Amino acid sequence: MTEATWQWDETLYAGSASHYSVGRLPYPSSLAETIGTALDLNGTGRLLDVGCGPGSLTLLLAPLFESAVGVDADQDMLTEAQRRADEDGATKVEWRHLRAEALPASLGTFRVATFAQSFHWMDRPLVAGRVREMLTPDGAWVHVGANTHQGVTGDDPLPYPRAPWRQIDELVASYLGPVRRAGQGLLPTGTPSGEAEIMRAAGFTGPTRITVEQGMVVERSVDEITSAVFSLSSAAPHLFADRLPAFEADLRQLLTATAHDGRFAERRRDIEVVIWRP
Repeated sequence: MTEATWQWDETLYAGSASHYSVGRLPYPSSLAETIGTALDLNGTGRLLDVGCGPGSLTLLLAPLFESAVGVDADQDMLTEAQRRADEDGATKVEWRHLRAEALPASLGTFRVATFAQSFHWMDRPLVAGRVREMLTPDGAWVHVGANTHQGVTGDDPLPYPRAPWRQIDELVASYLGPVRRAGQGLLPTGTPSGEAEIMRAAGFTGPTRITVEQGMVVERSVDEITSAVFSLSSAAPHLFADRLPAFEADLRQLLTATAHDGRFAERRRDIEVVIWRP
């Protein structure tokens, strides 16, 4: 895939926002501790979370800063982020509905800019250059690489069966076709790579790489795995159109048949933190 073969459109995650809180595993507190220690954060400065989605990372990191801004192109995601902020009593976070390509958007300067599973959807050279100009001289760009919808594959014994992700993928393909969907387009070879070259071309130095190890086993329900599927761009609810009820019925039938007492178990994946300096 080249970046010219796929174009972002506003349906990328249409219908997925409400599924995030249910279907995505939350980031652990150790992630905030790791980032805070690595960057010597002390409650001052501002955080910019780009492609913030429903605010999962924004709200976790916000206490490390004086204030935070979450930016996303999907209004439903921001509505969910505000709902979660209200539940958490987070008052020093604001949400802005705009694409990353529209930055700096008069937002000012920031101590840290974070990107969690979002950079690959953007015009990366453009966004890297613009965000670098928004960082303070002692600032940092932090890329959080995590897979939060499913756990580690393997055959080690767990207290419940693993979710049947291979069969889930086959079911999605039977409805949507064998090529991965994303918005109104297709990703035949997945999302683009080559991030390091783009960052260095934009003037960043580094990176420093840190692994946040997890490994703990979590239990998950049929509802949680169902929402995990619908939280994906490749299986966003809008893609199924009028076949959505049939797909969900088939998905739940598969999950119910493979669960034990309605439960699954998964081992959480490690998280990679990549830090670049302007």
